[in-house]
Amino acid sequence: MILHAIESGTDRERPPVVLLHGLFGQARNLGMVQRALAATRRVIALDLRNHGESPHAAAMDYDTMAADVRETLAASDALPCALVGHSMGGKVAMRVALTAPAAVARLLVSDIAPVAYDVASADYAAAMAALPLPPGLTRAAADAALAPTVDDKAVRAFLLQNLVFGAHPHWRIGLAEIVAAMPDIGDWPPLPQGALYDAPTLFVSGARSDYIRPEHRAIIRRWFPTARYVTIKDAGHWVHADNPAGFMGVLEAFIGPG
Repeated sequence: MILHAIESGTDRERPPVVLLHGLFGQARNLGMVQRALAATRRVIALDLRNHGESPHAAAMDYDTMAADVRETLAASDALPCALVGHSMGGKVAMRVALTAPAAVARLLVSDIAPVAYDVASADYAAAMAALPLPPGLTRAAADAALAPTVDDKAVRAFLLQNLVFGAHPHWRIGLAEIVAAMPDIGDWPPLPQGALYDAPTLFVSGARSDYIRPEHRAIIRRWFPTARYVTIKDAGHWVHADNPAGFMGVLEAFIGPG
């Protein structure tokens, strides 16, 4: 699948920086990161399948999503790249690096580990799927309908960016496909024996997040032997949104001039 991409910057001398969003996100959520980098780098933010403006399809296992990314970047002459992924996008990024190491010059994974998780967002997805969509539905009414399940107002706003309002409200994303694929989204399936990515790798955590735990480091080293770790203060799971300056400082130092 060729994914929808937002591209900026014109530098063709260095590997482009590619940005992958998390579950229920989209390329434009990473606009702050993209704008900050585009003055000196070619930057490509992708909508993963069933998200943003990319096509919808039933399969959402990580090998399939990684293949989407490789196909899209190859078609744009954007390989090798510096690959940056948050949460679900971080798992996709890891899968790209492990299945096609030569395609990734360096890898930054934001607040996720290569392990299976119970997906807390499954309840969010169910609430979104159950939301009535009458003609003329307002954002305030949709927000109120989600509130009993999604108590954080900022998270509700994040989810509702995917809803098109107006005479015929509808979800822009492939919501039914995402709901059906929740077990795959939470999973980390087996890799071929010998899978390894030993180029520069950085795992970034939010200080208020427990997605990357001390016990995950041995698992990470199995596939990413050069991995280093940074914790961003004043940040939870949405590291780049919670502490933009801290995240950008770490990202810019990591991608450097290479």
